[in-house]
Amino acid sequence: MSIDSRLPMFRAMSPAERLSHLQDALELPQADVALLRDAGALPLDIADGMIENVIGTFELPYAVASNFQINGRDVIVPLVVEEPSVVAAASFMAKLAREAGGFKTSSSLPLMRAQVQIVEVADPFNARLSLLRHKDEIIELANRKDQLLNSLGGGCRDIEVHTFAQSPRGPMLVAHLIVDVRDAMGANTVNTMAEAVAPLLEEITGGKVRLRILSNLADLRLARAQVRIAPELLSTGAYTGEAVIEGILDAYNFAVVDPYRAATHNKGIMNGIDPLIVATGNDWRAVEAGAHAYACRNGHYGSLTTWEKDSQGHLVGTLEMPMPVGLVGGATKTHPLAQLSLRILGVKTAQELAEIAVAVGLAQNLGALRALSTEGIQRGHMALHARNIALSAGARGDELNWLVKQMVEARDVRADKAAELLKHKRAP
Repeated sequence: MSIDSRLPMFRAMSPAERLSHLQDALELPQADVALLRDAGALPLDIADGMIENVIGTFELPYAVASNFQINGRDVIVPLVVEEPSVVAAASFMAKLAREAGGFKTSSSLPLMRAQVQIVEVADPFNARLSLLRHKDEIIELANRKDQLLNSLGGGCRDIEVHTFAQSPRGPMLVAHLIVDVRDAMGANTVNTMAEAVAPLLEEITGGKVRLRILSNLADLRLARAQVRIAPELLSTGAYTGEAVIEGILDAYNFAVVDPYRAATHNKGIMNGIDPLIVATGNDWRAVEAGAHAYACRNGHYGSLTTWEKDSQGHLVGTLEMPMPVGLVGGATKTHPLAQLSLRILGVKTAQELAEIAVAVGLAQNLGALRALSTEGIQRGHMALHARNIALSAGARGDELNWLVKQMVEARDVRADKAAELLKHKRAP
């Protein structure tokens, strides 16, 4: 099925009209439409089986970002997020990128690490070599634990041994099992393998195993996105494209050198990535942890993205970061809307999902940098924020658009202002 991710006039439609348009564009069955149309898509009995002490469910806005073209394929991107401007910014930047050929993506194999901590080792350097000498035996033992994964082409592939000759508790070895988890996020798989090999590692080293757990710094499981945009696509009524590019480069380099700026810069990237991770039932906390740890990999917290100007004066952006996501296991298999999100995306592998995620993150970062380096972040954000303020004030129906317009035109978006305007409008 070929789709068009541009979704013309989508923003001007009502939610029901948008859903009808998507139903036609994606050929959604009525059961999928009902999941989106009716509140309570997650049945309470399923929720009760997912986590402990369940008393209900909690909903956030579920939206779709438009215009994305990734490796030549149109993709409609489901996002679950409460923050205004995220969906609009990602969609608009994807529209600009589309005119320049869209996003190009790639990824490494889905390799995860399981760590096995070994303490009480008198000779850590010798013990390290002993573990490496028994590498094949350790790998074979780990792979006995998941025959299904082996049959799918995955499994434990290698081991690394990290030596910490000095720590506050004495010498320590940490063995890493490097596991190809295929289309799973992989936490349960690698944890099980780590526990399985622990007795053998104690026997080989003479030490004592403590922790046996995955690492969320999935630095072997990277997803990458690239975009290249000509200056004329970035121009605004007040700024030339060349001026916008210079502003973006200055804003990016601010994040490179200053961790205070980098924290907000990278948060903007995750504004695009996290909503997709949530929409697909993946572990957004694991993705966040890995992202920020990866941003420190050179001993300094900096930007996850890079922005450059090529020899033709085009703006070139890249993003490479860990992306431990899966299509099987956990909420991706149990939550009905997570399953629907995967169908909307049309992804067949976890690597495809990871690549879409970084493309959205790169688009979101471009949107923030473009706004910050031109009119400032508040101008574009104001109208969208005003809707939340108007809703909080009690505006509904036709009142909502009227109140938003009044506040934006006055450049005064405040709760007390909204209440005052609404009171006057309703006065007899």
